Amino acid sequence: MRNVLSQRPAMDPVLLAKLTGRLGDAATVEKLCALLSEVYSEFLPDIFKSETGLDITVAYVGCRSGYKNDLIADLDTNVTLVDATLRNWSQNITFACDNSFVIALMENLLGAAPDTIEQPAERLLSVIELDLAVMVFEKIANVFRSAVNAPGGFEPSIEAPHALESRAKPSEENPDEFAAAINMSIALSGITSEFSLIVPQAPLLKTQISAPKAKSQSAKSTEWTEQLTEQVHRSHVTLDAKIRLQDLTLRTISKLAAGDVIPFHDTGDVRVEVSANNKELYVCEFGRSGDNYTVRVKDTIGSDDELIRHLMN
Repeated sequence: MRNVLSQRPAMDPVLLAKLTGRLGDAATVEKLCALLSEVYSEFLPDIFKSETGLDITVAYVGCRSGYKNDLIADLDTNVTLVDATLRNWSQNITFACDNSFVIALMENLLGAAPDTIEQPAERLLSVIELDLAVMVFEKIANVFRSAVNAPGGFEPSIEAPHALESRAKPSEENPDEFAAAINMSIALSGITSEFSLIVPQAPLLKTQISAPKAKSQSAKSTEWTEQLTEQVHRSHVTLDAKIRLQDLTLRTISKLAAGDVIPFHDTGDVRVEVSANNKELYVCEFGRSGDNYTVRVKDTIGSDDELIRHLMN
């Protein structure tokens, strides 16, 4: 009898998930995802308008169903993600957003004219852009909290944003969950990007999606620009100094040895060009203060706005 029981085949995991409420039928999942997208289409543009003065549009692209790790792996590589939790709803939520939206948003907040903003190249976000991404994900998470209305009214908690390529590999010890990926487009200044919600189906199937109560729009908030300005001022930038040396022949250079001296090109005040990220910033002169060699700024190259925009990329 024991041998007969041990040979009984295990139940199909998909069927088991359907029977235990962890995987819904396609029509049910699609309906819930579409309802969530309607909430985002209506309220996320209002949030951006009231807090930044910028116009965005959000539209439903579609949804996908499957194992959560597979849905994340299928995302475009040019995205940034955050893992999030919502108490009394799920500890396993992931939000994703195209890097192009964060980059375009940064340019807008820095005062670039909308008609001058071009489709950003595919690249990782800079440190300051990652700080801005946190603010974007907070707005996305707050709309989600309002839509699912989890018991207790707790605020969502999000972890640090990270690139898809740097995401830790899933642990084989933890079983993967069936999830739904709700994909939406988000357009700003002619740049259309996407963001996604990847949420477990178990809590989603039990949720009644509801639109948050409308609130009167306040005047344009300076929160985003103030935080962005502070982040820029706190950012560390590596400076490079270039001093032109005396011209030498290749024969002389090939025979240089330890202890040999190469004179500066300038015979008077030694000109130093200081740059960061290959952007020339200052014209300086070489000097010394106590035990330290120094450079003294004599002139600047370019405007403050040009400098900040360059250093933040």
